[in-house]
Amino acid sequence: MTPSKPGDPEKTPPTQTAETEQVEAEATEAKAAAAKEAAEEKAAEAPAEEKPKRTRTRARKAEATAAEETGVGKDEAEAALAGADVEKADADTPVEEQAKPKSRSRSRAKKADEAQADDEAEAEKPAKAEEKPAKAETPKPAAKPAPSTNGRPVVRAHAKHVKTSARKARLVCDHIRGKSVAEARAILAHTPRAVAEDWAKLLESAVANAEHNHELLGDDLRIFSVTADEGPTLKRYRPRAMGRATRIRKRTSHLSIALTPKEQ
Repeated sequence: MTPSKPGDPEKTPPTQTAETEQVEAEATEAKAAAAKEAAEEKAAEAPAEEKPKRTRTRARKAEATAAEETGVGKDEAEAALAGADVEKADADTPVEEQAKPKSRSRSRAKKADEAQADDEAEAEKPAKAEEKPAKAETPKPAAKPAPSTNGRPVVRAHAKHVKTSARKARLVCDHIRGKSVAEARAILAHTPRAVAEDWAKLLESAVANAEHNHELLGDDLRIFSVTADEGPTLKRYRPRAMGRATRIRKRTSHLSIALTPKEQ
């Protein structure tokens, strides 16, 4: 019979085997407890899982349902909440802080400070004892006296470079010389010549000058003098036979009229 070697399982005493198994079981339990504690700590440190976001259609349906139930839309509710938050903030802040303006940029604050300093400097200046007198309104210039003939004022009006010959203009003005303004208007209105229109415009201009510049009544005036003078002639050419050219003279005239009050 061979002698048993140390460490042989067959020859190991039973008490030593039981102790080894007990130590291994305790180590296993300690490892399990440590793993469990680590898992619990990790779960506590991890952030809470966010709820899955609703899709846009579901969110819109929920908003519509809430609006129908409460009778208040989303925008109105947000505005009301914002107003309530502002009122709450104003109520919480002291009066002194409410009186202070909101934070402004450095440049705006600097400008405001400069303006305030200028106002204070102006307030410190002594008020002037005497104020400057208000400027008196300049009176309107009086009407200029019209140049007179035999002690009666005469008002004139001129029209230059009228496109008609002086001879044709004289044929019309001879009818209104010495007539009253009303009679001259009637004569010019019924005269078939084209230059009568130019004479009518000149007559109205003379009446306006008498009324506005010299404070005379247009109905109380008569035609003192009326003349038609020759103006510059415009020269044009017309082709003729055998290569010749004929001159065309387009004559102009200067018209003038003078009014004076009627004799009483």
